[in-house]
Amino acid sequence: MAKDKKKGLKRRKFLKYSGAGLALMLGGTWLARNPIRRNIFKSGEVTIGPYIGDTSPLLWLEISPKNDIFLHSSKVEMGQGTFTGLAQLVAEELEVALDKIKVVHAQTKSGNMDGFATGGSMSIPTLWKPLREMAAIMREMMRTKAAEKLGVKATSLNLNQGVFSANGKSMTFGEAVDGVSEWDIPDAPALKPRSEFKVIGKALPRIDLHDKVIGAPIFGMDASYPDMLYASVVRPQLVDAQMSNFDISEAEKMPGVVKVVAENDLVAVVAKSQTEADNARQKIKYDYTTNRDWNLSDVVETIKVGNGAKTVIQKEGKAVDDLDGELISMEFRSPIGAHAQMEPNGAVANFHDGQVDIKVSTQVPKFTRNAVAKALGISKSKVNIIPTYLGGGFGRRLHTPNAIQAARLSRAVGKPVKSFLDRQQEFQNDTFRPPSHHVMKAKISDSGEILGVEHHLAGGDTLFNYPILPSIANAAIRADIGSIRGGSIMYDGLPNYRAIYYHSDLPFATSFWRSLGLLANTFAIESFIDELALKTKQNPVELRLKNLTSEDPHKIRISNVIKSAAEKSGYTDEVRDGRAMGFAASIDAGTPCAQVVEVSIVDEEIKVHKVTAVMDCGIAVNPDQVRAQVEGCICMGISASLYEQMNLKNNKLFPIIYGPYQMALMRDAPKEIDVHLIEGADFAGPVGEPPLGPIGAAIGNAVRRLTGKRLTELPMALS
Repeated sequence: MAKDKKKGLKRRKFLKYSGAGLALMLGGTWLARNPIRRNIFKSGEVTIGPYIGDTSPLLWLEISPKNDIFLHSSKVEMGQGTFTGLAQLVAEELEVALDKIKVVHAQTKSGNMDGFATGGSMSIPTLWKPLREMAAIMREMMRTKAAEKLGVKATSLNLNQGVFSANGKSMTFGEAVDGVSEWDIPDAPALKPRSEFKVIGKALPRIDLHDKVIGAPIFGMDASYPDMLYASVVRPQLVDAQMSNFDISEAEKMPGVVKVVAENDLVAVVAKSQTEADNARQKIKYDYTTNRDWNLSDVVETIKVGNGAKTVIQKEGKAVDDLDGELISMEFRSPIGAHAQMEPNGAVANFHDGQVDIKVSTQVPKFTRNAVAKALGISKSKVNIIPTYLGGGFGRRLHTPNAIQAARLSRAVGKPVKSFLDRQQEFQNDTFRPPSHHVMKAKISDSGEILGVEHHLAGGDTLFNYPILPSIANAAIRADIGSIRGGSIMYDGLPNYRAIYYHSDLPFATSFWRSLGLLANTFAIESFIDELALKTKQNPVELRLKNLTSEDPHKIRISNVIKSAAEKSGYTDEVRDGRAMGFAASIDAGTPCAQVVEVSIVDEEIKVHKVTAVMDCGIAVNPDQVRAQVEGCICMGISASLYEQMNLKNNKLFPIIYGPYQMALMRDAPKEIDVHLIEGADFAGPVGEPPLGPIGAAIGNAVRRLTGKRLTELPMALS
């Protein structure tokens, strides 16, 4: 890469230190004030934060003398199509076709590291402006060099498809950069207006499509090094328990075994093949000591409204108990959910000469680098994380202890080591979606007016105890902002409304699961709003619109998607030909979405026939990709709403293989998913998780009309 003579863009220091500044700010004693904290929760529902990372075009963009254009992305590709969207942003400002951009994962040794992660539906939104600015700066840097080489004024050069031209002379990008070792980085020029977009907003084919169709080795499980060995790690099979008294004598005698490593918290077999490593691991004997007995009933009792640390996350007007009127109250629950992604977690590490290179499927290359360096007691500069494509992420790959284990094992045997969890281990050692409990309350007047609504929710960790959120911020915020995602009541036209969160610890690891608390919280709130509509004899669409009254832009946008969804679907409360419609809506990370499902009962099971979805993510960088994200969220939401759940008996989580862990199959997908996009903002908003919000409640609301029964537990079942 060429040398950067300028220390950086004007705002780079702000972005670099914004994470630390936020932690200090949140740690202030003033944050203990409930009103201020509630304002933070409120803004968190709709705010797109800054990109936290380096914004030097020389770190992100590489132009070779052969005229190849490489985008080194610190955001990773886990199937969501981010690479294609980012390439479109770059192609737009460089004035080249999309197929000229080659996107690769940035290795941490390059210095291009994301200070946040890949998650939260924030890849495109946070880079919407910074990446276009970097491309525009690179374009002007090359224009300057081309002008010098051609002996013309830079302002005289025209640019078309990567070729500068003027006065009968021309020069490609590759020719402009050839031989240049130092660059002066100017301030960002004016970006192209929307009216001049040629690439952004177009439904162009994904740039990773070819490799995925032909099965090219691009995923973490495909990674390898010459002369590589294979590891099989002993992992816990029980929760809230400690393993001890390891007997490795039989394992050491097994065929193909190179070494059995037993170092405090790491016991593993390293062998010449994966099969030999797994077979030998089965011969290791050890004891378990449990702290207490745990069954699913104990978890249900732990995650219960009223238990744990209490935080008021929303408060407008009076409490429901202080109002006169008829009390309506309902309880809702969601289960422990596994990620169940296709590719198990693992890594390939090569420790050599006091440093280590690690090929790994991870959403957090920078955090992984730091954790490996700390565990090995070496400098961060000695650790290079080489991200691969992810075979499914959904938040599961925000935790990467497997990279540390692979690095330690490689150091122990002096050769590259591949270490992956098998499917059973992946289920048993998942970072699960925590279960939740919800109590919805409302008071209704004699005339049928809804006087107030409350949402009381209880859950475990999602964001707590994770390095993305500093511990000082945990202590200050006090409520897990992942678990409360979507937990506030968005209907500001109600005279009184509030939401209260209760946090409890669980004996097994819980963390991010696509959309975090959004699915469960929306299921409770939107099911209850629907029940209030039935109770007060109001149309559920009109009830929602009537209670979205402010001129806040986000309230206007959610009103518009609700209106559009009702119109596009032809929503009706009537049951027709054995089918009923259910309506639900939510807003997540500033992106509102409304959905209408058509449901019937087939052989005593719920069958979703059609979903009409309307979403406003602002500018859709690639509309086809955005629609695919909506479709994927809907199918994943159907799976979670109708099928998925983990169990716990005698400290053991199960099921631990596909099949018994029931998921939606192709036959369970709707025959039709009709997606409509509204552009209610002049920027690209979050896409990857907001459409998960409404689907569970919409299904439940349809079933309520079909059967007269309100289903209050996920996964929903008629019996």
